Amino acid sequence: MVHSEETKEQVGRESKPRGRPRSFDRATALERALMAFWEHGYEATSVSDLTRAMGIGAPSLYAAFGDKRALFEEVVREYGVRYGSFGDRALAEEPTARAAVERMLREAAVEYTEPDRPRGCLVIHAATNCTSPEVEESLRARRNANIAAFERRMRADVAAGILPADTDVAALARHTGAIIQGMSQQARDGASREELEALVEIALSIWPRTGTHTG
Repeated sequence: MVHSEETKEQVGRESKPRGRPRSFDRATALERALMAFWEHGYEATSVSDLTRAMGIGAPSLYAAFGDKRALFEEVVREYGVRYGSFGDRALAEEPTARAAVERMLREAAVEYTEPDRPRGCLVIHAATNCTSPEVEESLRARRNANIAAFERRMRADVAAGILPADTDVAALARHTGAIIQGMSQQARDGASREELEALVEIALSIWPRTGTHTG
């Protein structure tokens, strides 16, 4: 790296007060923090909860990740890459908005009920009872960005004649957002994959169709 000498000096300055180099795997610690925030949400997960879950002390957490908010922001980015990217892939790969939404909702039914990790969506659940305005706004912005992406794809289908010209795309996009947010909460409440898949069928039944629609 071009700035390697500067980085070495900075690391040296930061590590001297602690007397020894970092003795944990950062990726493993980040994954454990992700699971803690996913299970309990931002507000209910304390620094003590995090250090216990991550298997490190508070000084190591602050040195490696910054404060709780900075760690959470990194967790959200990691979640988006590792667990939450199925919606983006569906929008990018499917030929129509309806096909993309169908794929996204069906995959959400699977992802939100995986037995080996917390249920539902971290970005949706972590905002529960959140009293940090910055964190709350960041999560809200992510959810609204998803709805905006749905709407853009739907408008493209209206322009292509796949959806009727009078389709209320704003309402349809918000309906999609409401369904996926509701599926996340119902998964948290114990709904099974099959029960969520049944919701998907009802959600898709309201979609307007035209004679040119094939998805």
